Amino acid sequence: MAVAMENALRITADEVNCLIYAYLLDSGFMHAAFALKMEAQLDRSPHSSKHIPRGELVELLSKSLLYIEVESHWKGGALANDCKSGFSLLEPHICALEPPTGQTIKVTHAPTIITDPLTKQSKTSDLTVDTGPKRKESPTRTEGPAEKRVRLDPDDMDLGSSAESTKAKNTPSETNRSINIISDATKKPAPKPRTYRGPGDDTTNPKVILYLPGHRSEVFVLKFNSAKRGLLATGSKDSVVNLWNLQKPSDTPGVFASPVAPIAIDYFAKQDAGDLTSLDWSADGSLLAVGSYDSVLRICTSTGSLYFSNPQHQKGPIFATRFSKSGKWLLTASLDGTACLWDVKEKRLHRQYRSHEDCCLDVEWLSDNTFATCGADKNIFITRVDSVQPFGRLVGHGSEINQLKLNPAGTRLASCSDDKTARIWNIGGIMGDPDDIPGLTVTHNAVIILKSHTHSVSTVAWCPDPTIGPHPLLATSSFDYTACLWDSVTGECLKVFTDHKQPVYALAFSPDGSWLATGGGDGWLYVYSVADQGKRWSWYAGAEKPGVFEIDWEMSEGINRIALALECRDVAVIDVNKIPSLQTPMRRPSMNAISVT
Repeated sequence: MAVAMENALRITADEVNCLIYAYLLDSGFMHAAFALKMEAQLDRSPHSSKHIPRGELVELLSKSLLYIEVESHWKGGALANDCKSGFSLLEPHICALEPPTGQTIKVTHAPTIITDPLTKQSKTSDLTVDTGPKRKESPTRTEGPAEKRVRLDPDDMDLGSSAESTKAKNTPSETNRSINIISDATKKPAPKPRTYRGPGDDTTNPKVILYLPGHRSEVFVLKFNSAKRGLLATGSKDSVVNLWNLQKPSDTPGVFASPVAPIAIDYFAKQDAGDLTSLDWSADGSLLAVGSYDSVLRICTSTGSLYFSNPQHQKGPIFATRFSKSGKWLLTASLDGTACLWDVKEKRLHRQYRSHEDCCLDVEWLSDNTFATCGADKNIFITRVDSVQPFGRLVGHGSEINQLKLNPAGTRLASCSDDKTARIWNIGGIMGDPDDIPGLTVTHNAVIILKSHTHSVSTVAWCPDPTIGPHPLLATSSFDYTACLWDSVTGECLKVFTDHKQPVYALAFSPDGSWLATGGGDGWLYVYSVADQGKRWSWYAGAEKPGVFEIDWEMSEGINRIALALECRDVAVIDVNKIPSLQTPMRRPSMNAISVT
C-alpha cells in the first residue's frame, strides 16, 4: 500500500520545471523563462507538448495551502474554527485567536489603507483584501500577448487603488466644487457587470461590427495594408496569419458586408512556440514581415506565398519587424540582444548589430538609411545602414524601453519604458554627418520627460495631424489602467483617460487625427475626441476572454473602419461611418480652448 501511494504521489523535477516555465511565461518573465527552458532542456521533456492552463502553478499552490490549513486545524477529530492567523507559502503557520499586527482578515467592500508598491504611498482601496501576497485578480483578464506583458514584478499588477486614485484626480469632487454627501439609504445599487458583446450605447446598430472568426486561439497582432485597400493581416497565438480581403461597406441602410474566407498562412514548424509578435507591410503593400516567438523571420507576399525565411535570431524570439519606407531594408529586433538588417530584394542578412547588452525590444526607422533600436539595457542607439557601430546613444530611461515611435515630421523620437515614463527626444540635430558627432550621447537633460503613469508605459503614438492645437500631440497607454494625451513640446499632460478597469494594451489615432481609440484587458474599446478629449463611443468584447490586444484604423476613399485583435479568437471590424456619434469631430483652433486636466 505504501509503495502504491508513493507511486501515486510521485512528482518529478521535470514536471515542476514545466509548471514554473508556464508560470514565468504567464507572468511576463520572458528572460527567466528562456533561461529555464535552456538550462532544464525542456525541449527534450516529454511534458513540453502538454497544455498547461494559465495560472496552473498558482492554482496548485492554493490547493496545497487549503490542505495545510485542514491539516493544521484538525484537532481531536474536528476542525478548529477559531484561528485568526492566515497562511503563507513561505512562513510556518501558528494558530492565534487574534489576527497578526497589520493583517486584515476577509475585509469586503470596506475602505482599507494599503501601500502602493510602486509609489510607496498610502492609498484608499475598496478592493477585497487577501491575507496572502497580492496576485493578479484574474489571470485571463490581466495577461496579454507575450510581447505586451509587463516586465515588472507581477505583485505590482494589483493597481486597483492606483487607478482609482488617478480617476479621483479628474472628478469634480477634487476641484472647487462642493462635495455632495449621500446617505447610504439614498445610494443607488451598483450596476451589474456587462457580460454580452456589443456597443456601449443604445443608438449604434450592433450589425456595424463585422466579426471574423478565422483563428483558433487569441489574436495578438493585426495590420491594414496601406497600399491595397481592405487587405487586413491578422496573427494569433496558434502561429497562423490570416489575410482578409474586406469588402467595401454598403451604403444601403441595413445592408452589411459578410465575412469572406481568409487566406491562411501557416509556415510554422513548432506551433507551440509560434506566438506571433509583429506584422508589418512594405510601403507598396506587396510584402508582409512576420515576427514570431519561434525566432524565425518570415516574409510573405500579399497573396500568401512565402517570399523569404531565415532563422538568424536562433537564440531568442523576434519582437519587432519594420520595413524602411523605400522597401529596400527590413529591421528585426530580438530577445537575443541583436537587431538584424535585411536586404529585402537580395533575400539575405546585410548586418547583425549587437549594440545592446540585453534583449532588443523595438526598432524604428528615422530615415531610409538611419534607424533607432531600444532594449532592456535602457539605451536607445542610432545607427546608419552603412555603419558597423551606432553613432548616437540616447540615455535617461531607468528601466526597459518598450517602444519607439517617430513623429510625422521626422524630427522627434518618442520612447516609453517600464520606468513609468515616456520621453521625447529631439533628433533633428543628430541626423547630420556622423563624422561630426562620433559616439554622441544625449542625456536626460536634453529631452522632454512625460510623467503621469504609475506603472509600465507600454505603448506610445503620435497624432497624425500636427495642426490640431499649437503643438503636436502624443498619446501613451499603461498597465496602470490609464491612457494619457500630452503636449509634446511643453510636456504637459492634457488628459488622463481612466475608463479602463484593466491594463491598456492598445492605442491608435484615426489617420486624420480626429479620434483616439484605446483597448484593454477589460474587453472595452473606447473612442475619444482628440479636440475636446471627451469619450464619444465604446464597445465591449464580451465577458469570455475579453482582452483587446491591438487596434488598427483604415481611412481611404470614403472607407473608415477600425480593426481589433481580440483574446476571444475573433477579429472585429467596426464600420465607423455608421456610428452616429463619430461623424462630427470637433476641431480646436488653439490649446487655450481646452479644459486641461
